[in-house]
Amino acid sequence: MTGFGSAEGQVQGGRLSLEIRTVNHRYYNPQLKLPLELGGIEGQLRERLRQLLDRGHVTVSARWLEPASGVASGAVTVDLARAKQVVAAAQELKKRLKLKGDVDLAFVARQPDVLNLEADGAAAVTWDDVAPIVERAAQEVLAMRAREGQALVTELARRLDALEAGAREVERRAPERLATELARLKKAVAELAGGVQVDEQRLAVEIALMADRVDVTEELVRLRAHLAACREALAKDGAVGKQLGFLSQELLREANTIGSKANDAAITQTVIAMKGELEKFREQLENLE
Repeated sequence: MTGFGSAEGQVQGGRLSLEIRTVNHRYYNPQLKLPLELGGIEGQLRERLRQLLDRGHVTVSARWLEPASGVASGAVTVDLARAKQVVAAAQELKKRLKLKGDVDLAFVARQPDVLNLEADGAAAVTWDDVAPIVERAAQEVLAMRAREGQALVTELARRLDALEAGAREVERRAPERLATELARLKKAVAELAGGVQVDEQRLAVEIALMADRVDVTEELVRLRAHLAACREALAKDGAVGKQLGFLSQELLREANTIGSKANDAAITQTVIAMKGELEKFREQLENLE
């Protein structure tokens, strides 16, 4: 889901500004843009964000509004040997996998240990220094995502209502469709027999088999069970996007089976409408954590 949060605060005599942005993504995918002085806390920052955000592309940007006087401010050095290894490895990967693109300065500079900050005896920035700023920005993100999530829950519930209405319509139409099919079968048998006596027992067996083939009672029961599971998931706290994604696949499976058994224009049209609602449901799930 989409979210944005920002905060700033004092860090060892300076003032640090931090922004967190999130957009839709199937997995947790963090991207950190931090000053070199904050390189030592990157692992802890990633882990804290993972605890707060289950899914999404998460971009974190930090910058100094006021230079920190108490922070290590030694010279930035280049590990040339490391940089050459990175370039060689990337070029080998490109050659072996036949990939497009060039290895540029930005890519190399982002790799670990290529650029380093030499300590000059001053104190390094610690996680405890930055954690309060991260927490304030993260809480703004979570609040924004919660508001968006509530709107999505309302929209998804409407789609589930439409699917439930479709199931009721199929259930209402099913007995009429079965009676029509039975009448059609008897008429066809009578025409083919051409006045010859028909084995009533054999006809009864064929009618029973036909009724079983077109019966959608089991599919409707399973469909309603999946709808109930979807509603239960939406009522929970926490991430439910993956669970709902699986349930939507099962709903589509049942709708397809009902449609294949239908042999009835009215039921077919209802199933088409249900599949349209399901498609909209699945599209909205891409925005839900």
